[in-house]
Amino acid sequence: MPKPLQYRSGSLIYFQGDPADKVFILQGGMVNLVYQDIETGQDVHDLVQPGEFFGVKSALGRYPREENAVALQDTTVMAFTVPEFEALAMANTRIVMKMLKVFSNQLRKIHKQVSSLMEKEDQQNPEAGLFSVGEYYLKTKNFGQARYIFSRYLTYYPSGRNAAQAANNLQQAETALAKSGGGVHRAEVESPPAAAAPPKPEMTDTAKAYYDAVSLISQQKYQQAFLAFKKIVDANADPEYVAKSSFEIGACLFLLNKYDDSIKHFTMMITKFPKHPDLADALFYMGQSYEKNNRKDQAETFYKKILSMPAGNDENGAQLKAKRALKALEG
Repeated sequence: MPKPLQYRSGSLIYFQGDPADKVFILQGGMVNLVYQDIETGQDVHDLVQPGEFFGVKSALGRYPREENAVALQDTTVMAFTVPEFEALAMANTRIVMKMLKVFSNQLRKIHKQVSSLMEKEDQQNPEAGLFSVGEYYLKTKNFGQARYIFSRYLTYYPSGRNAAQAANNLQQAETALAKSGGGVHRAEVESPPAAAAPPKPEMTDTAKAYYDAVSLISQQKYQQAFLAFKKIVDANADPEYVAKSSFEIGACLFLLNKYDDSIKHFTMMITKFPKHPDLADALFYMGQSYEKNNRKDQAETFYKKILSMPAGNDENGAQLKAKRALKALEG
């Protein structure tokens, strides 16, 4: 037989993850069902009114509770075992129809959320956007920019969907630059068209601002790029792009010939982000800055530090440049 159960205000009727072997009908009081929205990750609160049932899906489906059930005031519920509730439903078609209506609304809501998530996944994909920018530069024979973009892709997404193709494209860009005598600095590569093709698919506002700023560097508009990256850091809206922009600020300072400022900035960046994915490149810029200031001993120290780091996806990037720089110092 169904059993009446009493709960004081603030009591938990069941926890998310609990085994589900009971169906409840609220007789008096108020119950709040709390669960996470699959789209936003935030808590959702569904209020159960007297005469309504709850805990049905998990009990009938024999899977753990999906939400917390909390009594918002002194509450009385009737607890049914699954066989008891099934017998009640079979004898009362009104309950079955009400149940179907609730489940239909819930399924419609879940479908809408999943569709929204799928759409966002398609639209807000910085990885695909970065790869698209690199491919544009490669196709238009702007090999310096292509090398830079694909090296960034492999740093941020070493196991990304397009990692193998990015590595191949990076090699193509490196080979083309070697044949044309291209140098190791972005300041030395040819200028791209006045307006680069926008990355596709569409990205978040912060990601778009970041890649727009990267495009400014490619166009040798270093002061504008510096201000754009600083704006991203100051906004502090996305930790990933704050870290990336922090690196690019130091690079812009170097490219603006502000070598002391570049050294100071990278020193602070490394202190704040000791495991920054661009650590080796930051050390290289610091070495270059010391070299530009005719402090070759300090520059040599930084180049050797880069070469002592474990070789990974960067072995054709900062470590290659460090080897060349050391050889130039010795020659």
